[in-house]
Amino acid sequence: MPKILISDAMDNIASEILSNNGLEVDTKTNLQPDELKKIILNYDGLIVRSATKVTKDIINLTSNLQIIGRAGAGVDNIDIEAAKNKNIVVMNTPGGNTNATAEHTVGLIFALIRKIPLANDTTHRGLWEKKKMKGSELKGKKIGIFGFGNVGKRVAEISSALGMSVSIYSSHFNSVKNNYKNYISSDLDNIIKNSDIISLHCKPNQDNSSIITMNEIKLMKKNCILINTARGNLINENDLKNALENELIQGAALDVFSNEPAIESPLFNLKNIILTPHIAASTDEAQIVVAEMIANQFCDYFNKNNIINSIT
Repeated sequence: MPKILISDAMDNIASEILSNNGLEVDTKTNLQPDELKKIILNYDGLIVRSATKVTKDIINLTSNLQIIGRAGAGVDNIDIEAAKNKNIVVMNTPGGNTNATAEHTVGLIFALIRKIPLANDTTHRGLWEKKKMKGSELKGKKIGIFGFGNVGKRVAEISSALGMSVSIYSSHFNSVKNNYKNYISSDLDNIIKNSDIISLHCKPNQDNSSIITMNEIKLMKKNCILINTARGNLINENDLKNALENELIQGAALDVFSNEPAIESPLFNLKNIILTPHIAASTDEAQIVVAEMIANQFCDYFNKNNIINSIT
């Protein structure tokens, strides 16, 4: 009987589905790397979310492991090349948390442009600083979206419904733009220079360098706000810090960081930024969906020899 380890917290539906389909399941969360190394030999499959870092060192210790599953879309916490070298299948659950991430993105935009966190804080302190809290409306604003995958597409849909002008920077979008007449296909330079809001839903550059550095920020409008709910290294955090301190742009909101958990960051305690702890996909609904998806994919793999959503 194949034996599966779930090493990150997720909805119990995952273990129920696996058990009901004849797979043995252990759920052991909050494992330190050395603890995972000691037990990984015992398992044929490993299911993670974002907390577990499946490094080359861990993968190289495996002998029975056939498959690593990520209950979510991004796989930055898994060493893909090391898995390929060991012929281990890596799969994810694209689309399972699309709506949750998109709604969090738009929520950050609203919070930033209407100064909601600051208004809440000062009101709780009895300051009633109404005159300092004048915000802006989203209707009529220009939003530039980097990437047109599941989340980028959903953010574009919501943004358009809110009355924003939507521009997309994506090689994929160019092949489907005739199906989206309300959106503008744009190059990087145009989006950087003309957007009121820039929202990132893409991968880093091929060399893993940041897409947004001080060079790009200097070209942005003074009232531009930056949103990142995708990957932590898309924006150079030190450059962003300097830009915000010098008011080169209006503000920023980040849900992801170059180093996570973000116990320390150059972005802490800046007045014009909102930071959330990688929770864009953390809704009750999304966590049930991705848990169901990854469990069913594991069942298909071990019981039917079917590989679904493989990225290796």
